[in-house]
Amino acid sequence: MSDASVVSREAMFEPGEPRTLDELAHALRALTTQGRGFLEALPVEAFFAPQGAKWSPAEHARHLRRSSAPLVPALRLPGFLLRALFGPSRRGSRTYARLRADYRDVLAAGGQAGRFAPSPEAAPREPEARRRAILDAWQRTNAALAGGVLSWDEARADRVRLPHPLLGPLTLREMAAFSVYHSAHHLELVRQRVPFGL
Repeated sequence: MSDASVVSREAMFEPGEPRTLDELAHALRALTTQGRGFLEALPVEAFFAPQGAKWSPAEHARHLRRSSAPLVPALRLPGFLLRALFGPSRRGSRTYARLRADYRDVLAAGGQAGRFAPSPEAAPREPEARRRAILDAWQRTNAALAGGVLSWDEARADRVRLPHPLLGPLTLREMAAFSVYHSAHHLELVRQRVPFGL
């Protein structure tokens, strides 16, 4: 019996409401570790199989890596350059709960992954090796993202902005909060769609 079969049907990927940069980085790392353990416990066939008409767990993991990857070099840029590129924030940062609600509203209105959707892939010749490569890439990206978040100080995280394709300009703190919720959201979608007993 797979470890995934004993997972509670209650919400599993719930990071609370992190606020500080340290809390956000910790939540992202914890979700990545927890999510990887969950995805590795799925039978490999289930990892690559579409969940009904929806993405496969592999595609969710690839989407999470693809959507987070551009943030890693962006967080290495100096604050003055980010302000020059995207303008300063004049309103401060929304809470995690507010940002989560705003993102859910955008999704309910039809928001899509767009260019961050996973590209089609043929069935892998070596499924276990391909799963490991997908999860390694996602984990490396999130580790670098968490490190990038921690390289900023709390005050500046509310003054610089980055563009988000669905939510518009987000402060650095909001982008970190989005990355946490985005991971939790996709992992929870996968978990909810796993047939009970798998």
